[in-house]
Amino acid sequence: MPDCCNPGSARYEGVFDDRFAHDVAKRYRRRGLTAPERRIVEHLVALGLADRTVMEIGGGVGEIQLELLARGAAASTNLELSGAYEAEARALLDERGVAGRATRLVGVDLASNGDRIVEADYVVLHRVVCCYPDSERLLEVAAAHARRSLVFSHPPRTWFTRMSVGMGNAMMRLRGREYRGYVHSPGAMYGALERAGLQVRPLRTGPKWWVVAATRA
Repeated sequence: MPDCCNPGSARYEGVFDDRFAHDVAKRYRRRGLTAPERRIVEHLVALGLADRTVMEIGGGVGEIQLELLARGAAASTNLELSGAYEAEARALLDERGVAGRATRLVGVDLASNGDRIVEADYVVLHRVVCCYPDSERLLEVAAAHARRSLVFSHPPRTWFTRMSVGMGNAMMRLRGREYRGYVHSPGAMYGALERAGLQVRPLRTGPKWWVVAATRA
């Protein structure tokens, strides 16, 4: 899907480059959060943000984290494998006056190097699993880092999204790029979270993005 952000690595920067990051930051400044992003924020606000920490995996320029920090979260950590977002993210943090409560780590793949990262109360993955080949592994490790709740988004597994992602991947191959998108099985992803001891429930459905919460019993 064209607006699916990737968990990153140097090979992705040819697709999700500085211009892409600039466009995302520009849209956020003008329009604020998208509907799925608002639902994620609303869910975590309802759970309570005072004295809570947030980790976002592949958070891009950090729109969700900015909103959560503004609403009272104690601190946020963003994990990226690509550095293309960093300049725009830092600018936004400075503009909002919350840079002192935000940590951005580049070059960390939580699924393979999760032992290096401390837990957080809440873990967020927005537009990430659709670009990660092993979504179950990523979600299992992310769940292990969530003390209270994990919330993530994924595209619905419909013929339209599968066709859209397939066409996008074909274009990537023609252009000689390595990036690939995925439409993973929702049941398999939810099962991974349930095996990690979380209770899963949908928060929002739609033609492009579903938002799902997973909370500790």
